[in-house]
Amino acid sequence: MSPGETIDVDNMNVIEGQTIDLDRVLLINDNGKTTVGKPVIEGAKVTATSLGLIRGEKVIVYKFKAKVRYRRKVGHHQSYTR
Repeated sequence: MSPGETIDVDNMNVIEGQTIDLDRVLLINDNGKTTVGKPVIEGAKVTATSLGLIRGEKVIVYKFKAKVRYRRKVGHHQSYTR
């Protein structure tokens, strides 16, 4: 990830415009020099600003059992923080 890049992560319950500090950093790439944590890198943190909540694309879940007339169709949208 580079400065200014936008990513979507699972819902973190933060308000739009709020700043978050992510202290569980697993990997750092600094101009070709890569540092990998075991399991995390001590002392490293990423500061991010929330752009609000979004919903992912709709996923259809369909259950079916043969010969017993059982059919269920359910849609689901996953919530993400951008």
